[in-house]
Formats: sequence, structure tokens, C-alpha cells
Amino acid sequence: MISHPNTIKPTLTAGQLRRVHHIALNVCDMEASRHFYGDILGLHQLTGEEVPSTLKELVAAGKVTNFITPDGTILDLFWEPELSPPNPDPYRQFTRANHLAFDIAPELFDGAVEVLKQHQIIIDHGPVTRPTGRGIYFYDPDGFMIEIRCDPKV
Repeated sequence: MISHPNTIKPTLTAGQLRRVHHIALNVCDMEASRHFYGDILGLHQLTGEEVPSTLKELVAAGKVTNFITPDGTILDLFWEPELSPPNPDPYRQFTRANHLAFDIAPELFDGAVEVLKQHQIIIDHGPVTRPTGRGIYFYDPDGFMIEIRCDPKV
């Protein structure tokens, strides 16, 4: 079928997409990733009945771990033991995704930076201060860039 330039194609309208449902990341070392997202970043790991029914078998087999962010977005970690290691140069991104950002209250930002330093997390850059707030960029165990950011103090 040939498309004509003046043919109106259907689109989604503003508001039809309601929110981010989940984010799925491939990880090479599930234990390191559980520790990073659960213990260091403090996300709640879903267990038992909290696990989405569609993922229960994969979770039981140790192939998926689920976390929930404070705003309700699910973070799915898929264990891919044969995943290529990240580029030794952390400044070379290995995917089209840029980074995953978590928001924090401005008064807690400096404490979060200290937690990253205490755990010897690889920092890409920051903390930076911009008119939109402050941010720090760092890497998870698989080399995916994460940001913790806060709005400017009022």
C-alpha cells in the first residue's frame, strides 16, 4: 500500500499514555545488582505476592528480580549471565539508553552522594548544579548510568 502525503494517520493523543509501567535492564551478576539497587539505592525488592504474576516463574528460577521505585514504577532485572561486559571505558555507552534518573529531596542529596562514595560506586560526573537542580551520575554493576537528582532548594 502506498502512503499519500496528505493521508491522515492515527496517533496517540496527549494523556493516553499514563505513566512508565516498568523499566527492564539486563544484568550479568544478579547478586551484585540486587545489592546495588536494594541495599545501596534502597529500592524495595518485590517478593511473594508482590511479584507480578507474569514473572513468578522467572523469579522463582532466579532469572528475574523486581524492585519498585517510590513512585510505583517497577524495575525488572533480567539475569543474562552471558551479557557482554561493559566497555572498560565507562564514558562509552553500550546502548541507546542514556540513563535512569531517581529523584531525591534536596536536603537528602549530599547524604546520597556520600553513600555512593562509601560504597566506592564509580562516579561518571558530578555532583553538578544546574538551574533545574543538582545531580550526580554513576554506574550500576553492569555499567548502566544512573542519576540521583534533586530540585533546587527553595
